[in-house]
Amino acid sequence: MPLESKSAVAHGDGNFTIEKVMLSDPQSDEVIVQMKAAGLCHTDYDSLTWGKPIVMGHEGAGIVYQVGKEVSDFKIGDQVILNWATPCMTCFQCQEGNQHICENNSPVVAGGNGYTQGHAHIEGSKWKGQNIERSFNLGTMSEFTIVKESALVKVNDDDLNFSAAAIISCGVMTGYGSVVNSAQLKAGSSAVVLGCGGVGLNVIQACRISGAAMIIAIDINPEKLQLAMNFGATHTILAEKEDKGLIAASHKVVDMLGGRGADYAFECTAIPQLGAAPLAMIRNAGTAVQVSGIEEEITMDMRLFEWDKIYINPLYGKCRPQIDFPKLMRLYKNGSLKLDEMITRSYRLEELAMAFDDLLLGKNAKSVITFE
Repeated sequence: MPLESKSAVAHGDGNFTIEKVMLSDPQSDEVIVQMKAAGLCHTDYDSLTWGKPIVMGHEGAGIVYQVGKEVSDFKIGDQVILNWATPCMTCFQCQEGNQHICENNSPVVAGGNGYTQGHAHIEGSKWKGQNIERSFNLGTMSEFTIVKESALVKVNDDDLNFSAAAIISCGVMTGYGSVVNSAQLKAGSSAVVLGCGGVGLNVIQACRISGAAMIIAIDINPEKLQLAMNFGATHTILAEKEDKGLIAASHKVVDMLGGRGADYAFECTAIPQLGAAPLAMIRNAGTAVQVSGIEEEITMDMRLFEWDKIYINPLYGKCRPQIDFPKLMRLYKNGSLKLDEMITRSYRLEELAMAFDDLLLGKNAKSVITFE
């Protein structure tokens, strides 16, 4: 029977409304999830102008409500985290261990088919009688959502904090994975983190968890630098807005490290003009990581690459959801990974406009939408 779900619907022209979306019964490999919490980030705000109606939201956690007839790994009542970079496990990239850039299912990788181009049951969601896509094949800002079984990771926790679990599947994974999976930071090393928003804070605590001896946080906001210290930064640099390319800040980094740059530097600002900035922070043969996902043409001074410097641009922290999400939840449970401390405020779905206003003003390290 059709299931009615109160949902945040982006119209594609910069506006959204809270609407009723109808879900059909799941196909054989699909699951309907009753959402308990959905993370909010700048990508969700960007989705308002994607030129087409979509059910919003790409981070979330909830409870299995209904399963397709061929679903074997999940049952009604299971607690789950939803993952937007869904692997097929059979394509070339998945076989290479790169599940985050699956060639069949990725909604973002060039050349990938993506569920919304023939693999998704988009007829399963209808708005005003018409089929409607779900953001990143999830659409978590909805009381219920319908997804592929492969988009779910089970969480065995009698006292699960759904808000904490919800934010794992994007910013936390991106920050943590960029340090652990991509850069493979070595214990005792030095690291610089440019930008102390939600992703930057997760880079910082991943550096701490990995045993970095020196973690230098850089931001133009002194309040964010204080927050960075709470998450594991050992030193801070208050940058100036006029510091083009953060060159002046890079000189301070070199001075703090005795005349040599850091072993690692992570760019987490998403500002195109700072795309090359981490290269100025690292030593020869150091590693610079572009974490924030800059997707614009930028100009780089190739002298920043001297000598033997490495620059990498990973997606989603090279996420392997069935491996990484349980690790992150264990780190959270033992107190190593700070998630509750990251969530500044929770909002009801009807308060989404206020949540976006606060997001754009930089009020929150991380915010979530919660469902009763």
